[in-house]
Amino acid sequence: MSKKDKKGGFVYSTNPNFKPEVESVEEESVTPNKEQLKVYLDRLGGGKLLCRINGFTGKTGDIEILGKLLKQKCGVGGTVKDREILIQGDHREKIITLLIKEGYKAKKAGG
Repeated sequence: MSKKDKKGGFVYSTNPNFKPEVESVEEESVTPNKEQLKVYLDRLGGGKLLCRINGFTGKTGDIEILGKLLKQKCGVGGTVKDREILIQGDHREKIITLLIKEGYKAKKAGG
């Protein structure tokens, strides 16, 4: 981190008492029972299926942990991208059961 980054973009001030304001952007951690998650089934090229879970409003770290848990429990690959959890294959029933067990409000969405 350079000096410029530490000062928030300020290079020089004539005020001897000047202290740059440091903004800390902290995401809130939302309790699972307040999350309204929707589980979609998407069809990709080549006949492949993908479960997409969206509606997550908590911290980025929390969604990463949840995505990892779902991938492990379903035994498949997946990723977390753009505040959505993507799980390979049609595992909607299993995902909804796991989410409800973890305390989330989850339901099927889409076709």
